[in-house]
Amino acid sequence: MIGRRGLIAVTAALCAAAPAHAASLYGGPGPRPGPDILYAPAATAPQLTNAAPWKADPILVSGATAYRAGEFLYQDFLYDDHGAAGAPDPADPRTAGNVFSKPNGTYTYPTDAKYANNAADIVELRVKPLASATAFRLTLNSMSDPSLIGASIAIGGNPAVSLPFPHGANVKAPADMFLTVHPGSPAELVSAASGTALTPAPSVTVDKERRQIDIRIPHSAWNPGTSTVRLAAATGLWDKAANAYLTPLPTATPTQPGGSGPATAAFFNVAFRNNEPTPTIGDVFNTAKSPAWWRDKQQGAALASGDIGGFHADVDFGKLASGANDDSGVPQTGPLDRILASRFETAQGADFSVSCTTDDANCTGPYVGRLQPYAVYVPKQPKPASGYGMTLLLHSLSTNYNQFTGSRNQSEFGERGPGSIVITPEARGPDGSYGSYAAADVFEVWADVARHYKLDPDWTSIAGYSMGGFGTFKLAEQFPDLFAKAQPTVGASTNDPMIDTLRNIPVLMWNGTADELVGPEMYLPTATRLDGLGYRYELDVFAPGEHNSIAINDEFDQAAAFLGTDKVDRNPSHVTFVANPSLDLPKLDYVSSDHAYWLSGIALRDAGAGTGRIDVISHGFGASEPAPGDTQHGAGTVTGGYLLPEYPFTRQFKEWGPGPPGPLADVLDVSASNVRTVRVNAPRARVTCSAKLMLETDGPLDVLLDGCGGAAKLPAAGRCTDRRKFTFRLHHAPKARVVRVDVYVNGKRVKTAKGHSVKRITLKRLPRKRFTVRIVSTQNTGSKLVSVRKYKGCRKGKPRTRAHHHS
Repeated sequence: MIGRRGLIAVTAALCAAAPAHAASLYGGPGPRPGPDILYAPAATAPQLTNAAPWKADPILVSGATAYRAGEFLYQDFLYDDHGAAGAPDPADPRTAGNVFSKPNGTYTYPTDAKYANNAADIVELRVKPLASATAFRLTLNSMSDPSLIGASIAIGGNPAVSLPFPHGANVKAPADMFLTVHPGSPAELVSAASGTALTPAPSVTVDKERRQIDIRIPHSAWNPGTSTVRLAAATGLWDKAANAYLTPLPTATPTQPGGSGPATAAFFNVAFRNNEPTPTIGDVFNTAKSPAWWRDKQQGAALASGDIGGFHADVDFGKLASGANDDSGVPQTGPLDRILASRFETAQGADFSVSCTTDDANCTGPYVGRLQPYAVYVPKQPKPASGYGMTLLLHSLSTNYNQFTGSRNQSEFGERGPGSIVITPEARGPDGSYGSYAAADVFEVWADVARHYKLDPDWTSIAGYSMGGFGTFKLAEQFPDLFAKAQPTVGASTNDPMIDTLRNIPVLMWNGTADELVGPEMYLPTATRLDGLGYRYELDVFAPGEHNSIAINDEFDQAAAFLGTDKVDRNPSHVTFVANPSLDLPKLDYVSSDHAYWLSGIALRDAGAGTGRIDVISHGFGASEPAPGDTQHGAGTVTGGYLLPEYPFTRQFKEWGPGPPGPLADVLDVSASNVRTVRVNAPRARVTCSAKLMLETDGPLDVLLDGCGGAAKLPAAGRCTDRRKFTFRLHHAPKARVVRVDVYVNGKRVKTAKGHSVKRITLKRLPRKRFTVRIVSTQNTGSKLVSVRKYKGCRKGKPRTRAHHHS
């Protein structure tokens, strides 16, 4: 594996970006649910920025066109630069990792690193009339050496007559003129019929940082005026020595592309593909062979035929002259592919030598550039006033972000209730297992969706298939306060201790009896653990059920009904959390091990042990624990799928019954294993900073209470503590064997009392104004309870007495 390359810094000029929509993400008191990267300001990718005279904002929806600010824009799909559907290159470096995400085109780039496996990938094409010229701007995903690229634009033409592009492109389209650009040499504008050069020649400017090529055709050579002009465009690789396009060989070399077939089209990427089909998930025999995973089905077929005339835009220069804005060519609902500007670019383009199957915490994934694609489903029903729900739907191993695009899995999740946005990140490649950069991509995508759509931050859920099912458990266990429910399909939990974290997240598991990849030996222990913990779960086992059966059946209405419209319980009375610092990625602003719900600052006592467990019950809610019911069994069927009209399954599940009302008390029960420190947000836990703490711990533990409103509230407002004489009454739990009690005032130890019989400690001559008292009870087990209180000192009233519990 090639080692991780250094991060490319974002220049100061690119850092100005708007924060995520405040109403679309959690905005309550801390700790915030999820990692910091979810709340980070938007990143700015150089490819999406403008230099004069260009002004319009990019569309960011692939396969779309728009008129904006006097410019015509086309937004292409990312990483779809696969050329014609020919004969696969036997040395294709993608083969091992994309069984369910093969491109339709078979082209591979020359193996020299300067091509970055991505050199001809179109991001955007723009057109703009100027005072004395017509300007075109082509933006590419990667650009290490502009001279490697060739681009051609067919201008005008009779739709019924296709003519060959020049310079050995081996492709034709309707055209009156062909504009050809290969940076490093002059651009050419020629008559399509005769090949005669039209003068004066176009000018070319390359902005390597923005990866943009700006071409100006003087009006004296061609002036569209206010007419409507047909345009077609494509990109390929340039052979400087031959002054022609490179065409592929059967197998790539350092200087020649591979993947040729009967056709020898030179183009890798074609513009103006506004109707690329989505994958056909329910095709029982051909799902893995779908030519639409990368939305290049029509592109690959057209290039194989040698005619791309079907891909064109009719650009209204009258609209451009008037500065009209028209987004009617941008789809607004249903399945969409969007473009994310990521904070991270470890290199340009793609590095297919990278595999993340080893769970390397530094694994970048193969798609290493700053621009990342993701799929989103926008409900077709009216926008809910309170905001859309948000459902993470994580893709499988060897698939890509379009795994669910156009599926009922996606649409049924999206159209449930008042409507939920459904998002599937690319996660930087097919095998990231939702760790490292793949995990960061999930939350960058979530934040990007929050910037573009109004979300209800409390209506969020998580689901996924296969690797995405494992990812469902992984992310829900790391960030339980982000999700109301979880629905993993053919997945399981790989970290048994962390399942404990799912106390407040009901889980619906869908698995298959004969799953050759995730069999009963994997999913049954997960269900058994959930059952033994008394958590809410359901395991549905389908028969027949090999690994892909449920996906191909593509009927998820019952799973959608399970996810429903439930909101996240941000402040449950009982929190169980397993801290696992090995999953933290501080360099990516992705830390999960130190906070959950109203707990924060969680730190392990022994990092070498791997994990620590903290369990806290607040009696400030006045509710007792819900009563787990008996384990129940049953059966059911899913109807209406592609695989079987009635798809049977067996059920195993546990539910909660209502618990009787509990006593309302200012008490926290804390149980901890291998945890050194934990902070409790007292208002969110509905206790005060005078709460009694009942502890059970295997070693020294500091419990700190936050958010109490300062010393003015402790004691009550308007009261103060007589600093001349202050008495603490100590209450020890029956089983505690106290060795000594130490009292610190403003960090300095002022009193030590030894023995279990100590009941009172009196302090004198306390500080004049505010002071903090810290009481440490050391037991024969070596454990330690910390109680921290803030007081306001004065010289009036009777000496006050405060009670403290130790266990």
